Amino acid sequence: MASDNFMDIHDPELLARGERVLGAEFRAMHERVLRVSALTSRLNLLPFDDETGKAALLEEILGRPLPSGLTIYPPFYTDHGLNLDLAERVFINQGCTFLDYAGIRLGKGVMVGPKATFITMGHPVDPEERRRFLTGAPIDVADNVWIGAGAMILPGVSIGRDSVIAAGAIVADDVPANSLVTGSKAAVQRSW
Repeated sequence: MASDNFMDIHDPELLARGERVLGAEFRAMHERVLRVSALTSRLNLLPFDDETGKAALLEEILGRPLPSGLTIYPPFYTDHGLNLDLAERVFINQGCTFLDYAGIRLGKGVMVGPKATFITMGHPVDPEERRRFLTGAPIDVADNVWIGAGAMILPGVSIGRDSVIAAGAIVADDVPANSLVTGSKAAVQRSW
């Protein structure tokens, strides 16, 4: 990324001259997203019991051999794949989404309920910067965590060992080990 928190969408030198040309890093990310979207589309069309086909496509998406005991039930969605680090005995249920450009790590024995979403990238809140930059921060989930159905884990969050994220929870802050997290985070924080 261009810095720890921002990636220019457009080439900054050309943008300064009034030309909106996508920057090299953004173009490379976009090309990877298109490739992985095609691979996940193929994965999600396979018969459920085609373990060999699923494993081959997942290895191509992740860019490495699968850890032992990994279980992923399609449909499965990721936008980058190379920055999705899955440990042994991870279980991912149907319909989960991993936007992993800034990095997602799931520790040993993590269980992820259906339709959970992990998002590592976003845009600045400032309207002037929103179309110029992407922001990002990694997500780190320690061993033996359970993520409930429909939970949403936002950029920069770390979840401590043995914790439980309840179904539908929106996690915007770090979670200490051995904790239960519930509820929605939505609230007006500021206006402009």
